Amino acid sequence: MRVVVVGAGVIGLASAHYLLRAGHDVIVLDRAGEDARGTSYGNAGMVVPSHFVPLAAPGAVLQALKWMPNPESPFHVAPRPSLRLMRWGLEFWRAATRKRVEAAAPRLLALSRASRAAYEELQHDVGDFGLRGDGLLMVSATDAGHAEETELAHEAVKLGLEVRVLDRQGVADLEPRAGYAAAGAVHYRDDAHLDPGRLLERLHAAVTSAGGEIRHRTRVQRLLTREGRVIGVDGPGLRELADRVVLAAGSWSANLAAGVGLSLPLEPGTGYSLTAPAPGSGPGLPAILTEARVAITPLEGRLRVGGTMEMAGFPQEGSPPSHRRVTGILNSVSRYLPGLELEPFRQATAWRGHRPCTPDGLPYLGQASSPRGLVVATGHAMLGISLAPITGKVVAALVSGESPERDVTLLDLTLFDPERYSRRGR
Repeated sequence: MRVVVVGAGVIGLASAHYLLRAGHDVIVLDRAGEDARGTSYGNAGMVVPSHFVPLAAPGAVLQALKWMPNPESPFHVAPRPSLRLMRWGLEFWRAATRKRVEAAAPRLLALSRASRAAYEELQHDVGDFGLRGDGLLMVSATDAGHAEETELAHEAVKLGLEVRVLDRQGVADLEPRAGYAAAGAVHYRDDAHLDPGRLLERLHAAVTSAGGEIRHRTRVQRLLTREGRVIGVDGPGLRELADRVVLAAGSWSANLAAGVGLSLPLEPGTGYSLTAPAPGSGPGLPAILTEARVAITPLEGRLRVGGTMEMAGFPQEGSPPSHRRVTGILNSVSRYLPGLELEPFRQATAWRGHRPCTPDGLPYLGQASSPRGLVVATGHAMLGISLAPITGKVVAALVSGESPERDVTLLDLTLFDPERYSRRGR
């Protein structure tokens, strides 16, 4: 079949890769230029089965309210008159219950574990993108924070993850060159990390070498339908007909879906990162500084720090990143790593990306019943890199009308249904 994939981020390119492997003709369309640094490019590059708790979790709303007045905090909502944001916030509040989290956690974990396994195969197929399976540290600066992470670690063990809880000395023994000022940490040994920029380059090359076409600076304005079926896309100077369309346009997916009557509540959660040459001493393992929600990733010859969740809509084109958000990240890093030289990060150019956030913290992944012929793969929030390979496999299986991969057939995608909010309004 001829398949149009809307979006050339990591989800779109992974989908294109597996669609080509399944024997389909594929064209990928993306609004940005080939040299763009989109949402996938500058993130922390973490592959995290440990992140089995959705963003919408008990206590999340209260914590967000506590953080809101501080412009340097891990979470910020820019006040603006937006009915869409208000509806998103209400749905987030409804979803942040223990019952929903308990139902979602094992399914999200199954998806994450399948994706972690698929990464080994993907690196073999497309070339090295720096995949390292050393695990992830959840580092806490306070006893209270460490106690909270320890409780979550016990839940992770029940779900089958390999976890080690470390006290202050245990952190120092595992990371002697980092110099953490930490009360303790949890080591999730199933996790991994990679270089996101290199992954995108490898996927881009793999898609084109397999006969796929990738067009940049191509704005899709509308999905074309006929008799209840999506038959292609169009936009300025664009009209592409297709047997199937895959919607993988990240935070830009909602408007396209709305044009065909599909409700995909999404808010762009802006995050920031800074990358500098690797210091002589510093963290050797990727880590999340838990109270600050800041990620640290060692890359080849570089160290990346990043974080924050800023709900401010899409910034005006050309507007600079928020200085206060970047300052907040660096202040947090200095709290946990007092010996790390921060001047190289202050001199670095801040990167900014817009994570597509759903109200319930779960991606939209599945085939629409109306209109037919549309596969949705978006809303992965901070898990886009983590879930990319399995998302691509699921997309290829749905388009093909079969499930050739065992790890796809065993997944329960019910909670990821892209029509879950559309049905509520009917």
